[in-house]
Amino acid sequence: MTTLAISNLTKAYGDIVVLHGISVTINDGEFVSLIGSSGCGKSTLLRTIAGLESITSGSISMNDRIINTLPPKDRDIAMVFQNYALYPHLTVAENMGFSLKLRKVDKATARKAVEEAAQLLGLSDYLDRPPRALSGGQRQRVAMGRAIVRNPKVFLFDEPLSNLDAKLRVQMRLEIKTLQKRLGTTSVYVTHDQVEALTMSDRLVLLNRGNVEQIGTPSEVYHRPANTFVATFIGSPAMNLLKGTYVREGETSALNVADTRIPLSGHPALQSGSDVTIGIRPEHLVPVAGAAAGCFKMAVGLSETTGAQTLVHGLAAGQEIAAMLSGDFNPPSGSALHVKPHSEAIHLFDHTSGARIPLHNEAAVRTAPTQIPA
Repeated sequence: MTTLAISNLTKAYGDIVVLHGISVTINDGEFVSLIGSSGCGKSTLLRTIAGLESITSGSISMNDRIINTLPPKDRDIAMVFQNYALYPHLTVAENMGFSLKLRKVDKATARKAVEEAAQLLGLSDYLDRPPRALSGGQRQRVAMGRAIVRNPKVFLFDEPLSNLDAKLRVQMRLEIKTLQKRLGTTSVYVTHDQVEALTMSDRLVLLNRGNVEQIGTPSEVYHRPANTFVATFIGSPAMNLLKGTYVREGETSALNVADTRIPLSGHPALQSGSDVTIGIRPEHLVPVAGAAAGCFKMAVGLSETTGAQTLVHGLAAGQEIAAMLSGDFNPPSGSALHVKPHSEAIHLFDHTSGARIPLHNEAAVRTAPTQIPA
């Protein structure tokens, strides 16, 4: 059982601080993804856990034992890199067992560990081949096998699928998640791909310029983003953000966006007349036949069809907006489209800080409404 705790971790290069007081606890057997745009500090944080980078302040502990003062070889952590880092002159078996050789593990024990890992990864028929005779996906499995044979307490993955094509990435992310659950090893995974993060992770740690913006399950981060940065980073296409005003009349709450009034299902702690930022995901806009109360009249600009879905871009209430519709619904450019947001899928954010404004009866988890084409 392994719990990894990062407490108030700061990393600076001279006067440049790249990680600002990061604190997160990764529970035993948990698969946690560090996600953010390039330069946010996610790989640097991973490298500090591995011991490849020193920390400026704070601590990293494993099962309540401080490890940030230990050299990498004594941390009992295995890392899978973006580049496979395989030795071209060694066979698959020799690559997978190289760390055991360095530890002077006897040959019979090392061979057994390599064969067990190879069977787990579907590499048993390739043990005598050199890396150049393997596909990209097979090479990635060898890199994973090299980590598995060490039987570490923690796995670290640094964007391991970035070099693979799209179809193979889908296959490999399923294999990695299945394997991690089977082994039950605590894992930290770095990626900039939100699809990888959302589909593979038990929890996400979303970083922005060295700061943690939100920690939560994929459902929590998607359905209840902590601020506008999270709201627009998680979800593809990005959430629509519209300027509006909150109004309350008795027990009725609503939002005014230009000449459109949208009813709210809950009551935020706001004064009537307060300016707010309104968040509506494109998939939460439903096309309706003709003008109706609470709907936007959208001037269609561009439509992008992927087969199953059509993403429609346009203007509504004088602001840019996008709607994700059924693939057989493809309005022509220049046409008018009426779309209605589901009242229970509307997000409110502070107009100045961008922080989430909760509704008093807000559901713990929202669900996307079913779209019914007009």
